[in-house]
Amino acid sequence: MTTNIKNDKDLALSYTQLSKQLDALLTGERNLYANLSNTSALLNQFFERINWIGFYLIEDNELVLGPFQGLPACVRIKLGKGVCGTAAVNQESIIVPDVNAFPGHIACDAASRSEIVVPIIKEGLTVGVLDVDSPELNRFSETDRVGLEKIVSILLKHI
Repeated sequence: MTTNIKNDKDLALSYTQLSKQLDALLTGERNLYANLSNTSALLNQFFERINWIGFYLIEDNELVLGPFQGLPACVRIKLGKGVCGTAAVNQESIIVPDVNAFPGHIACDAASRSEIVVPIIKEGLTVGVLDVDSPELNRFSETDRVGLEKIVSILLKHI
């Protein structure tokens, strides 16, 4: 389902439908990597105007690349560094309208211009992040943040 969203109301409804699809897709499977892989594939199909989408998981006190869709990426990111590391430490989603204006941004793909990162928090601990990059400035909205946080909450039910 590729989106052709005209306004925030339509986008919110699309996220509701996507959430139901993800829940159905993951039902019955508990394997972390299978569920992260299918989630990144479904989200890649959903989004337009992105160039990378995937997960980083915390391992040995740093973020390590997990399942994704897109060009090869940075394998390890220190906690507190870049957008992903900052979102993981602060346990808050971050929307970056212009990655070049974000202090300490880590450029894995020079084509990325904007980014949204949602932490994955289980039992109070950050276990990873969902990262989405776009080659467009100002690609992500507050509606995207709310929608992706819902997607992460559904994912958490299945891992």
